[in-house]
Amino acid sequence: MIREDLRGRMRSLARAGREASRAMARAGGARKDAVLFEAARLLDERRKNIMEANDRDLSAARDAGMDSAKLDRLALTPAVIDSMIAACREVAGQDDPVGAIESMTKRPNGLMVGRMRVPLGVVCMIYESRPNVTIDAAILCLKAGNAVILRGGSEAFHSNQALGKVLRDALVSQGLPADVAQVLNTTEREAVSHLLKLDDYIDVVIPRGGEGLIRAVVEQATMPVLKHYKGVCHLYVDAGADLDQALHIAMNGKCQRPGVCNALECLLVHESVARSFLPRVAEGLGAAGVEFRACPASLPLLGSGAREAAPEDWGHEFHALVLAVRVVSDMDAALAHIAAYGSNHTEAICTRDHARAMRFLREADASMIAVNASTRFNDGGQLGLGAEIGISTSKLHAYGPMGARELTSTKFVVLGEGQVRN
Repeated sequence: MIREDLRGRMRSLARAGREASRAMARAGGARKDAVLFEAARLLDERRKNIMEANDRDLSAARDAGMDSAKLDRLALTPAVIDSMIAACREVAGQDDPVGAIESMTKRPNGLMVGRMRVPLGVVCMIYESRPNVTIDAAILCLKAGNAVILRGGSEAFHSNQALGKVLRDALVSQGLPADVAQVLNTTEREAVSHLLKLDDYIDVVIPRGGEGLIRAVVEQATMPVLKHYKGVCHLYVDAGADLDQALHIAMNGKCQRPGVCNALECLLVHESVARSFLPRVAEGLGAAGVEFRACPASLPLLGSGAREAAPEDWGHEFHALVLAVRVVSDMDAALAHIAAYGSNHTEAICTRDHARAMRFLREADASMIAVNASTRFNDGGQLGLGAEIGISTSKLHAYGPMGARELTSTKFVVLGEGQVRN
Protein backbone atom coordinates (compact mmCIF):
# COMPACT_ATOMS: atom_id res chain seq x y z
CA MET A 1 0.00 0.00 0.00
CA ILE A 2 2.87 2.36 0.89
CA ARG A 3 4.66 1.51 -2.38
CA GLU A 4 1.48 2.09 -4.36
CA ASP A 5 1.07 5.43 -2.62
CA LEU A 6 4.64 6.44 -3.57
CA ARG A 7 4.01 5.47 -7.19
CA GLY A 8 0.85 7.57 -7.20
CA ARG A 9 2.62 10.53 -5.62
CA MET A 10 5.34 10.46 -8.27
CA ARG A 11 2.76 10.26 -11.05
CA SER A 12 0.87 13.22 -9.57
CA LEU A 13 4.11 15.18 -9.26
CA ALA A 14 5.07 14.46 -12.88
CA ARG A 15 1.55 15.34 -14.09
CA ALA A 16 1.76 18.64 -12.23
CA GLY A 17 5.09 19.32 -13.91
CA ARG A 18 3.55 18.68 -17.32
CA GLU A 19 0.69 21.10 -16.61
CA ALA A 20 3.10 23.72 -15.25
CA SER A 21 5.32 23.38 -18.32
CA ARG A 22 2.48 24.67 -20.50
CA ALA A 23 2.30 27.86 -18.45
CA MET A 24 6.08 28.17 -18.57
CA ALA A 25 6.17 27.79 -22.36
CA ARG A 26 3.79 30.77 -22.61
CA ALA A 27 5.83 32.96 -20.28
CA GLY A 28 7.74 35.72 -22.05
CA GLY A 29 11.42 36.33 -21.62
CA ALA A 30 10.95 39.31 -19.28
CA ARG A 31 8.79 37.27 -16.92
CA LYS A 32 11.26 34.39 -16.80
CA ASP A 33 14.12 36.80 -16.14
CA ALA A 34 12.13 38.41 -13.31
CA VAL A 35 11.87 34.95 -11.68
CA LEU A 36 15.66 34.55 -11.90
CA PHE A 37 16.35 37.99 -10.44
CA GLU A 38 13.91 37.28 -7.60
CA ALA A 39 15.63 33.93 -6.96
CA ALA A 40 18.94 35.78 -6.69
CA ARG A 41 17.42 38.22 -4.20
CA LEU A 42 15.94 35.44 -2.09
CA LEU A 43 19.20 33.48 -2.05
CA ASP A 44 20.92 36.53 -0.62
CA GLU A 45 18.11 37.31 1.83
CA ARG A 46 17.89 33.72 3.10
CA ARG A 47 21.56 32.76 3.07
CA LYS A 48 21.60 32.24 6.86
CA ASN A 49 18.69 29.79 6.70
CA ILE A 50 20.22 28.04 3.69
CA MET A 51 23.57 27.59 5.45
CA GLU A 52 21.85 26.32 8.58
CA ALA A 53 20.07 23.68 6.49
CA ASN A 54 23.39 22.80 4.86
CA ASP A 55 25.06 22.50 8.29
CA ARG A 56 22.51 19.80 9.17
CA ASP A 57 23.46 17.87 6.06
CA LEU A 58 27.20 18.32 6.64
CA SER A 59 26.94 17.20 10.26
CA ALA A 60 25.07 14.03 9.28
CA ALA A 61 27.55 13.37 6.46
CA ARG A 62 30.54 13.66 8.80
CA ASP A 63 28.89 11.33 11.28
CA ALA A 64 28.37 8.85 8.43
CA GLY A 65 32.09 9.00 7.55
CA MET A 66 31.81 10.88 4.22
CA ASP A 67 35.26 11.57 2.74
CA SER A 68 36.70 15.07 2.37
CA ALA A 69 36.20 15.30 -1.41
CA LYS A 70 32.47 14.58 -1.08
CA LEU A 71 32.14 16.92 1.91
CA ASP A 72 33.68 19.65 -0.25
CA ARG A 73 31.04 19.06 -2.92
CA LEU A 74 28.26 19.10 -0.31
CA ALA A 75 29.23 22.36 1.41
CA LEU A 76 27.32 25.58 0.71
CA THR A 77 29.91 28.16 1.70
CA PRO A 78 29.30 31.92 1.39
CA ALA A 79 31.34 31.80 -1.82
CA VAL A 80 29.16 29.02 -3.26
CA ILE A 81 26.00 30.97 -2.43
CA ASP A 82 27.53 34.05 -4.07
CA SER A 83 28.21 31.97 -7.18
CA MET A 84 24.58 30.78 -7.27
CA ILE A 85 23.38 34.37 -7.02
CA ALA A 86 25.76 35.39 -9.81
CA ALA A 87 24.55 32.48 -11.96
CA CYS A 88 20.91 33.57 -11.55
CA ARG A 89 21.77 37.07 -12.70
CA GLU A 90 24.04 35.96 -15.53
CA VAL A 91 21.47 33.54 -16.96
CA ALA A 92 18.78 36.22 -16.64
CA GLY A 93 20.98 38.52 -18.71
CA GLN A 94 21.31 36.06 -21.58
CA ASP A 95 19.20 36.13 -24.71
CA ASP A 96 16.01 34.08 -24.47
CA PRO A 97 16.51 31.01 -26.69
CA VAL A 98 12.78 30.22 -26.91
CA GLY A 99 11.06 31.39 -30.07
CA ALA A 100 14.28 32.22 -31.92
CA ILE A 101 13.99 31.26 -35.60
CA GLU A 102 17.16 29.86 -37.14
CA SER A 103 18.26 29.06 -40.68
CA MET A 104 15.34 30.60 -42.56
CA THR A 105 15.70 29.74 -46.25
CA LYS A 106 13.52 30.21 -49.33
CA ARG A 107 12.53 27.09 -51.27
CA PRO A 108 12.12 27.12 -55.09
CA ASN A 109 8.32 27.20 -54.66
CA GLY A 110 8.54 30.36 -52.55
CA LEU A 111 8.01 28.71 -49.14
CA MET A 112 10.10 30.13 -46.30
CA VAL A 113 11.40 27.25 -44.16
CA GLY A 114 13.13 27.70 -40.82
CA ARG A 115 13.54 26.22 -37.39
CA MET A 116 12.16 27.69 -34.18
CA ARG A 117 13.64 26.95 -30.77
CA VAL A 118 11.11 25.45 -28.35
CA PRO A 119 11.31 24.12 -24.76
CA LEU A 120 11.95 20.42 -24.21
CA GLY A 121 8.98 20.33 -21.81
CA VAL A 122 9.57 18.58 -18.49
CA VAL A 123 13.16 17.85 -17.44
CA CYS A 124 13.93 15.46 -14.59
CA MET A 125 17.32 16.04 -12.95
CA ILE A 126 18.82 13.34 -10.69
CA TYR A 127 22.07 14.26 -8.98
CA GLU A 128 24.34 13.61 -6.02
CA SER A 129 26.00 15.71 -3.32
CA ARG A 130 26.29 19.21 -4.78
CA PRO A 131 23.20 21.16 -3.64
CA ASN A 132 24.17 24.15 -5.80
CA VAL A 133 23.12 21.97 -8.76
CA THR A 134 19.54 22.55 -7.57
CA ILE A 135 19.83 26.22 -8.48
CA ASP A 136 21.99 25.79 -11.60
CA ALA A 137 19.69 23.16 -13.10
CA ALA A 138 16.49 25.01 -12.25
CA ILE A 139 17.48 28.43 -13.57
CA LEU A 140 18.61 26.98 -16.90
CA CYS A 141 15.42 24.97 -17.27
CA LEU A 142 13.34 28.05 -16.44
CA LYS A 143 15.26 30.25 -18.88
CA ALA A 144 14.58 27.64 -21.58
CA GLY A 145 10.84 27.56 -20.74
CA ASN A 146 10.86 24.09 -19.17
CA ALA A 147 9.43 22.69 -15.97
CA VAL A 148 11.93 20.76 -13.87
CA ILE A 149 11.74 17.94 -11.34
CA LEU A 150 14.79 17.86 -9.07
CA ARG A 151 15.93 14.85 -7.10
CA GLY A 152 19.17 15.48 -5.22
CA GLY A 153 21.03 13.02 -3.06
CA SER A 154 19.74 12.16 0.39
CA GLU A 155 22.96 13.59 1.86
CA ALA A 156 21.84 17.09 0.72
CA PHE A 157 18.15 16.75 1.57
CA HIS A 158 17.79 19.75 3.90
CA SER A 159 19.91 22.01 1.67
CA ASN A 160 17.86 21.13 -1.39
CA GLN A 161 14.55 21.70 0.38
CA ALA A 162 15.69 25.20 1.39
CA LEU A 163 16.82 25.98 -2.16
CA GLY A 164 13.63 24.53 -3.62
CA LYS A 165 11.59 26.90 -1.45
CA VAL A 166 13.55 29.82 -2.93
CA LEU A 167 12.70 28.68 -6.46
CA ARG A 168 9.01 28.11 -5.77
CA ASP A 169 8.61 31.45 -4.01
CA ALA A 170 10.36 33.23 -6.89
CA LEU A 171 7.98 31.61 -9.40
CA VAL A 172 4.86 32.47 -7.42
CA SER A 173 6.03 36.08 -7.05
CA GLN A 174 5.75 36.42 -10.84
CA GLY A 175 2.39 34.66 -11.15
CA LEU A 176 3.81 31.36 -12.42
CA PRO A 177 2.94 27.91 -10.99
CA ALA A 178 5.18 26.76 -8.15
CA ASP A 179 5.16 23.30 -9.75
CA VAL A 180 7.39 24.59 -12.54
CA ALA A 181 10.27 23.70 -10.14
CA GLN A 182 9.64 20.71 -7.90
CA VAL A 183 12.19 19.31 -5.48
CA LEU A 184 11.31 15.83 -4.27
CA ASN A 185 10.56 15.82 -0.56
CA THR A 186 11.36 12.15 -0.10
CA THR A 187 14.67 10.26 0.11
CA GLU A 188 13.11 6.92 -0.86
CA ARG A 189 15.10 5.39 -3.72
CA GLU A 190 12.01 3.82 -5.21
CA ALA A 191 10.73 7.31 -5.98
CA VAL A 192 13.38 7.63 -8.70
CA SER A 193 12.46 4.26 -10.21
CA HIS A 194 8.84 5.38 -10.47
CA LEU A 195 9.79 8.71 -12.07
CA LEU A 196 11.94 6.98 -14.67
CA LYS A 197 8.88 5.13 -16.01
CA LEU A 198 6.78 8.26 -16.52
CA ASP A 199 7.73 9.06 -20.11
CA ASP A 200 4.16 10.20 -20.75
CA TYR A 201 4.89 13.25 -18.55
CA ILE A 202 8.70 13.60 -18.45
CA ASP A 203 10.51 14.42 -21.71
CA VAL A 204 14.14 13.91 -20.74
CA VAL A 205 16.15 12.87 -17.67
CA ILE A 206 19.61 14.18 -16.86
CA PRO A 207 21.63 12.25 -14.25
CA ARG A 208 24.63 13.95 -12.68
CA GLY A 209 26.90 12.08 -10.31
CA GLY A 210 28.94 8.91 -10.11
CA GLU A 211 29.08 6.31 -12.84
CA GLY A 212 26.94 3.90 -10.80
CA LEU A 213 24.10 6.42 -10.52
CA ILE A 214 24.20 7.25 -14.22
CA ARG A 215 24.21 3.62 -15.35
CA ALA A 216 21.30 2.85 -13.02
CA VAL A 217 19.30 5.72 -14.55
CA VAL A 218 20.10 4.63 -18.11
CA GLU A 219 19.02 1.05 -17.35
CA GLN A 220 15.66 2.10 -15.89
CA ALA A 221 14.61 5.18 -17.88
CA THR A 222 11.90 4.93 -20.52
CA MET A 223 12.61 8.47 -21.75
CA PRO A 224 15.80 9.87 -23.37
CA VAL A 225 18.81 10.32 -21.06
CA LEU A 226 21.47 13.02 -21.47
CA LYS A 227 24.53 11.78 -19.63
CA HIS A 228 28.21 11.31 -19.10
CA TYR A 229 29.51 8.30 -17.22
CA LYS A 230 32.84 9.64 -16.01
CA GLY A 231 35.53 12.21 -16.63
CA VAL A 232 38.86 10.65 -17.59
CA CYS A 233 40.70 13.78 -18.72
CA HIS A 234 44.14 13.71 -20.35
CA LEU A 235 46.85 16.32 -20.87
CA TYR A 236 49.36 15.61 -23.66
CA VAL A 237 52.67 17.50 -23.38
CA ASP A 238 54.01 17.71 -26.92
CA ALA A 239 57.59 17.82 -28.17
CA GLY A 240 58.89 21.37 -27.78
CA ALA A 241 56.10 22.43 -25.43
CA ASP A 242 56.58 25.32 -22.99
CA LEU A 243 57.34 23.21 -19.93
CA ASP A 244 56.70 26.00 -17.42
CA GLN A 245 53.25 26.43 -18.93
CA ALA A 246 52.67 22.67 -19.04
CA LEU A 247 53.58 22.28 -15.37
CA HIS A 248 51.23 25.10 -14.39
CA ILE A 249 48.38 23.55 -16.40
CA ALA A 250 49.00 20.08 -14.96
CA MET A 251 49.07 21.45 -11.42
CA ASN A 252 45.78 23.28 -11.91
CA GLY A 253 44.11 20.31 -13.60
CA LYS A 254 45.07 17.79 -10.92
CA CYS A 255 45.33 19.73 -7.68
CA GLN A 256 42.74 22.51 -7.67
CA ARG A 257 39.73 20.21 -7.13
CA PRO A 258 40.68 16.55 -7.63
CA GLY A 259 37.16 15.27 -6.92
CA VAL A 260 35.41 16.89 -9.91
CA CYS A 261 34.74 15.44 -13.36
CA ASN A 262 37.02 17.88 -15.24
CA ALA A 263 40.05 17.17 -13.06
CA LEU A 264 43.14 15.82 -14.81
CA GLU A 265 43.50 12.04 -14.46
CA CYS A 266 46.29 11.14 -16.89
CA LEU A 267 49.42 12.92 -18.11
CA LEU A 268 50.88 11.90 -21.48
CA VAL A 269 54.41 13.17 -22.16
CA HIS A 270 56.37 13.09 -25.42
CA GLU A 271 59.56 11.06 -24.98
CA SER A 272 61.75 13.98 -26.12
CA VAL A 273 60.76 16.12 -23.10
CA ALA A 274 60.15 13.39 -20.50
CA ARG A 275 63.59 13.56 -18.85
CA SER A 276 63.43 17.33 -18.41
CA PHE A 277 59.73 17.57 -17.55
CA LEU A 278 58.79 14.62 -15.34
CA PRO A 279 61.23 15.38 -12.47
CA ARG A 280 59.63 18.83 -12.32
CA VAL A 281 56.20 17.17 -12.21
CA ALA A 282 57.40 14.97 -9.35
CA GLU A 283 58.69 17.98 -7.45
CA GLY A 284 55.76 20.33 -8.06
CA LEU A 285 52.75 18.00 -7.97
CA GLY A 286 54.42 15.69 -5.46
CA ALA A 287 54.77 18.58 -3.01
CA ALA A 288 51.01 19.08 -3.34
CA GLY A 289 50.42 15.47 -2.28
CA VAL A 290 49.97 13.85 -5.68
CA GLU A 291 50.81 10.16 -6.03
CA PHE A 292 51.80 8.83 -9.45
CA ARG A 293 50.83 5.65 -11.31
CA ALA A 294 53.64 5.44 -13.84
CA CYS A 295 54.52 3.50 -16.98
CA PRO A 296 57.99 1.83 -17.01
CA ALA A 297 59.55 4.77 -18.89
CA SER A 298 58.21 7.42 -16.51
CA LEU A 299 58.63 5.50 -13.23
CA PRO A 300 62.34 6.30 -12.62
CA LEU A 301 61.71 9.99 -13.38
CA LEU A 302 58.94 10.54 -10.82
CA GLY A 303 60.71 9.86 -7.53
CA SER A 304 59.46 8.13 -4.41
CA GLY A 305 55.85 9.22 -4.90
CA ALA A 306 55.45 6.91 -7.87
CA ARG A 307 54.63 3.27 -8.32
CA GLU A 308 54.19 1.21 -11.44
CA ALA A 309 50.79 1.62 -13.03
CA ALA A 310 48.42 -1.34 -13.01
CA PRO A 311 46.36 -2.00 -16.16
CA GLU A 312 43.24 -0.63 -14.44
CA ASP A 313 44.95 2.73 -13.76
CA TRP A 314 44.62 3.66 -17.42
CA GLY A 315 41.13 5.05 -18.04
CA HIS A 316 40.44 5.35 -14.30
CA GLU A 317 38.74 8.34 -12.69
CA PHE A 318 40.63 8.63 -9.40
CA HIS A 319 38.70 11.53 -7.79
CA ALA A 320 41.80 11.99 -5.62
CA LEU A 321 45.37 13.31 -5.70
CA VAL A 322 46.47 10.43 -7.91
CA LEU A 323 47.74 10.88 -11.47
CA ALA A 324 48.47 8.28 -14.13
CA VAL A 325 51.57 9.12 -16.21
CA ARG A 326 52.72 7.64 -19.52
CA VAL A 327 55.58 8.51 -21.87
CA VAL A 328 54.56 8.31 -25.54
CA SER A 329 56.63 8.26 -28.71
CA ASP A 330 54.59 10.82 -30.66
CA MET A 331 51.16 12.37 -31.11
CA ASP A 332 49.85 9.26 -32.83
CA ALA A 333 50.56 7.29 -29.64
CA ALA A 334 48.95 10.01 -27.48
CA LEU A 335 45.81 10.05 -29.61
CA ALA A 336 45.67 6.24 -29.62
CA HIS A 337 45.87 6.22 -25.80
CA ILE A 338 43.08 8.80 -25.58
CA ALA A 339 40.93 6.82 -28.01
CA ALA A 340 41.42 3.68 -25.92
CA TYR A 341 41.00 5.15 -22.44
CA GLY A 342 39.24 8.52 -22.75
CA SER A 343 35.64 9.12 -21.73
CA ASN A 344 34.71 11.82 -24.30
CA HIS A 345 34.78 14.42 -21.54
CA THR A 346 37.86 16.68 -21.83
CA GLU A 347 41.26 16.43 -23.51
CA ALA A 348 44.10 18.97 -23.59
CA ILE A 349 47.42 19.51 -25.34
CA CYS A 350 50.40 21.72 -24.50
CA THR A 351 52.23 22.57 -27.71
CA ARG A 352 53.97 25.39 -29.57
CA ASP A 353 53.22 23.82 -32.95
CA HIS A 354 50.08 25.22 -34.62
CA ALA A 355 49.64 22.33 -37.03
CA ARG A 356 49.80 19.75 -34.24
CA ALA A 357 47.42 21.81 -32.12
CA MET A 358 44.89 21.89 -34.98
CA ARG A 359 45.32 18.15 -35.54
CA PHE A 360 44.65 17.47 -31.86
CA LEU A 361 41.51 19.64 -32.01
CA ARG A 362 40.24 17.61 -34.97
CA GLU A 363 41.14 14.10 -33.86
CA ALA A 364 40.80 13.98 -30.06
CA ASP A 365 37.20 12.97 -29.39
CA ALA A 366 35.78 14.80 -26.37
CA SER A 367 33.11 17.34 -25.50
CA MET A 368 35.86 19.96 -24.97
CA ILE A 369 39.37 20.11 -26.38
CA ALA A 370 41.83 22.62 -24.92
CA VAL A 371 45.08 23.90 -26.42
CA ASN A 372 47.51 25.27 -23.82
CA ALA A 373 44.77 25.50 -21.18
CA SER A 374 43.53 23.47 -18.23
CA THR A 375 40.95 20.70 -18.42
CA ARG A 376 39.20 22.52 -15.56
CA PHE A 377 37.64 24.94 -18.05
CA ASN A 378 35.06 22.36 -19.17
CA ASP A 379 32.35 23.97 -17.08
CA GLY A 380 29.30 25.90 -18.22
CA GLY A 381 30.11 28.95 -16.12
CA GLN A 382 33.67 29.09 -17.46
CA LEU A 383 32.54 28.68 -21.08
CA GLY A 384 30.03 31.52 -20.98
CA LEU A 385 26.80 29.58 -20.34
CA GLY A 386 26.24 31.22 -16.96
CA ALA A 387 25.70 27.80 -15.41
CA GLU A 388 25.28 24.24 -16.60
CA ILE A 389 22.79 21.50 -15.97
CA GLY A 390 25.43 18.90 -16.77
CA ILE A 391 27.99 17.82 -19.34
CA SER A 392 26.75 15.53 -22.08
CA THR A 393 29.17 13.08 -23.67
CA SER A 394 26.46 11.22 -25.57
CA LYS A 395 26.70 13.51 -28.67
CA LEU A 396 23.03 13.28 -29.64
CA HIS A 397 21.22 16.59 -29.07
CA ALA A 398 24.08 18.11 -27.04
CA TYR A 399 27.83 17.49 -26.63
CA GLY A 400 29.56 19.23 -23.73
CA PRO A 401 28.22 21.56 -21.02
CA MET A 402 24.50 22.18 -21.35
CA GLY A 403 23.17 25.69 -20.86
CA ALA A 404 19.75 27.16 -21.59
CA ARG A 405 20.07 26.78 -25.37
CA GLU A 406 20.87 23.08 -25.01
CA LEU A 407 17.65 22.68 -23.01
CA THR A 408 15.61 23.57 -26.05
CA SER A 409 14.89 21.71 -29.26
CA THR A 410 13.81 22.98 -32.67
CA LYS A 411 10.70 22.54 -34.75
CA PHE A 412 10.28 23.37 -38.41
CA VAL A 413 8.21 26.44 -39.26
CA VAL A 414 6.90 27.00 -42.79
CA LEU A 415 5.67 30.39 -44.03
CA GLY A 416 3.69 30.32 -47.24
CA GLU A 417 1.45 32.34 -49.55
CA GLY A 418 -1.08 29.68 -50.46
CA GLN A 419 1.33 27.06 -51.84
CA VAL A 420 0.12 23.46 -52.15
CA ARG A 421 2.15 20.37 -52.88
CA ASN A 422 2.11 19.09 -56.46
